[in-house]
Amino acid sequence: MLVETKARVGVFAIALGAYLPQFPSLVPEFESQYEAFKKTLPDTVDIIDGGIVTTKELSQAAGDKFRAADVDLVILQMLTYATSYNMLPAVRDLDVPVVIVNVQKLKAPDYANTDTPKWLGELYACGAVGEMVADLNRAGKRSAVITGVVEGGDPAVQKEIEEWCKAAQVRRRFRDTNLAQIGRPYPGMMDLYIDETNLYHRMFVYTKQFDWEKMWAIADDITDEEAIRAKAEDILDTFEIEGGATVETVWDMAKYVVAFEQWVKDEQLGLVASHYDGFAQGIAGKLDSMLIPAFSMLIKQGTACAVEGDIKVAMAMSILKTIAGTGQLSEMYSIDFNEDLCIIGHSGSGDADISQAHKPTMKIVPVFHGKTGGGYLTQFYPPTGPVTYLAITQDRDGHFKFVVAEGVNEDGPIFMFGDTNMRTRFSCGAREFMNKWNEAGPTHHMAAAVGRHIDTILKVAKIFNIPVDVITR
Repeated sequence: MLVETKARVGVFAIALGAYLPQFPSLVPEFESQYEAFKKTLPDTVDIIDGGIVTTKELSQAAGDKFRAADVDLVILQMLTYATSYNMLPAVRDLDVPVVIVNVQKLKAPDYANTDTPKWLGELYACGAVGEMVADLNRAGKRSAVITGVVEGGDPAVQKEIEEWCKAAQVRRRFRDTNLAQIGRPYPGMMDLYIDETNLYHRMFVYTKQFDWEKMWAIADDITDEEAIRAKAEDILDTFEIEGGATVETVWDMAKYVVAFEQWVKDEQLGLVASHYDGFAQGIAGKLDSMLIPAFSMLIKQGTACAVEGDIKVAMAMSILKTIAGTGQLSEMYSIDFNEDLCIIGHSGSGDADISQAHKPTMKIVPVFHGKTGGGYLTQFYPPTGPVTYLAITQDRDGHFKFVVAEGVNEDGPIFMFGDTNMRTRFSCGAREFMNKWNEAGPTHHMAAAVGRHIDTILKVAKIFNIPVDVITR
């Protein structure tokens, strides 16, 4: 990614201190289990290690570490029974979920040969989990539970841990990067309008405002011909251009992409929402004509770029790009009632990583529909198979909500006028899906990703403490 971020996950384990002098063999056993557990976390996160906690004081010390690091998530390993005072001081001042991992070391007891320390150390599917959740609830904390086993490996547990780490990465990305708003939303699309202060308070996303006059001049100082040539070749590798193209054909576009990439790094941008509604001439008109592929090159590198000034869909694209590796701007296009399919897609910038069925294409059109001017259009070709859609909306009080659905993209004819579009089948049928999706008030746009990702999106929502409408799976 152009701007790198890494989630910070607070990790600690708890056990009842009274057990340790009674059964000294538990000390090396628990130390071994905790070290092995930490290795199950992916290296895509930074671990803030709170250690093995057996007293209130150790719990407070772990909490001090977690607060100082501004952790995005806390994962608690239950080693054996422990009272909740081992847990609460570590998390009481945090506003992130606590994931309680209740993983037993052995699959099943050897009943005749199990003594008390072996039971407490290797076979205790922890009876304290309910106690922990009860006290977290009373403290107003969000939590989740993962139960499984170490012996023989447990893919379900590993999947849950990795999904939580991906979800934590969304919080860190929103917290550490900025959103660039260039211009303003498309005139009259009031569902796109947003209170940026409320956005920062609720979702941690800070908005930086940029005028188009500044963007038109952004490439004026780009003179490194080697860098421009390398980026031109990158553009040619990314797109199949109608009528053919050479490095010289896309030279000016490459120059702007080089400038945009430096701008993204300088301003620490994870998201961009832009719309131009003027009548640009000269160099301004040149930039306006090539914005779609230029921003597509940024999306390819992890910076979500949304057209029509839609900040909320830029967030949705960023979430999916972070957790799924793909994040494509979309909207409802049409319904094929004969096939019971929804046609979903969008004009404008897109994600090259989602174009798995065909190399992305680029062509010049004389008129951009719904906005002034003309220029380059890009079309991306998502593969057949599972697909996830995510929209972000707000209620009358400014609270955010996710609207999500999973479907299946099917092969068949698509529109070929330069816009990305997919043929998606939903389990409830096209007519019912359209009713349920729109009744949830999702706004005009949503993001799409290859695969099924509702489980991870639900974890993202828990981290941000916002509700989710699941339309269909």
